[in-house]
Amino acid sequence: MMRPLICSLALALALAHPAVAQERRVAVTFDDLPFQADEATLCDPARMMTITEDFVAMLKPLDTHGAAFVNAGKVCEAERATTLPRVLNVWLDGGLDLGNHTFSHINIHRTTAETYLADVDAGAPIVRDVLEARGKALRWFRHPYLFTGETQDKHDAIAAGLAQRGYTVAPVTIDNNDWMFADVYRKAESLGDTALMQRIGQAYVAHMTTVLDFFEPYSAEIAGGREPAQVLLLHANSLNQAYYPQVHALYLARGYRFVPLEEALSDPVYGHADTYVRANGISWLHRWMQTDGRPIRWEPEPPAWIVAANKAPASELQAIASAP
Repeated sequence: MMRPLICSLALALALAHPAVAQERRVAVTFDDLPFQADEATLCDPARMMTITEDFVAMLKPLDTHGAAFVNAGKVCEAERATTLPRVLNVWLDGGLDLGNHTFSHINIHRTTAETYLADVDAGAPIVRDVLEARGKALRWFRHPYLFTGETQDKHDAIAAGLAQRGYTVAPVTIDNNDWMFADVYRKAESLGDTALMQRIGQAYVAHMTTVLDFFEPYSAEIAGGREPAQVLLLHANSLNQAYYPQVHALYLARGYRFVPLEEALSDPVYGHADTYVRANGISWLHRWMQTDGRPIRWEPEPPAWIVAANKAPASELQAIASAP
């Protein structure tokens, strides 16, 4: 039933927003594997397998050709060597590629380049072993928080260290703050408030539309008038479990073809110089814009009530959501 639903959604959206003549391409990436969940879930092998199988079952008929990035340290040590390989094989069986997202989702702003690269190394063995068992190589790396180093020395040391290890960095062009919506969604889940969960999900999909309205012409400015292949950053979480199919339909309606990360990165725009060095994790479109000496124009923020709810405890969520 999934494919007819997606096609119906895509058709409805297409009528409201005709696809452009130029073929658009997007590589979908999911960070924070095995899942954005509490420690108890990530220490429960049965639960971890169930949420993984359910998430990949949602993705598989959509044929995204995506890539997923792993934090091996999210899994309890007692389960890491046994359960994590099983989890990662579910993703590979679903047709997605895998990459390293560091062991602990380390924050470079709070440590040294040497410690950061050690965390990269610690995150590699299980991912590499699972890939090599299928004749594949570990090649992709995604910076946690999209932080690449807030000083030139850190930035350069990390870039050199990743290159020496044979990694290709997976940039991001479209970042829609799904992590913020997902945090609020989990709070609503904890309250058992299904109506509020639906409202959050609908706000999330609507925000994605607003973000695309901004990033599509913005990316064309950087790529000489054409829209380059995009790389979308999402996360493995319960929000996307429920609402990624609607996001997928939105992209289809806007004329996108879903491509592997390797194909997206073959677009010439990814050879653009990047001299951005700040304590901020931002789209590579912004990095390239500043490198070109042009002012960055920031993408739309999530709705104010989502921003406020993200900063508040679950106990305040319903009051925030009902405020005028």
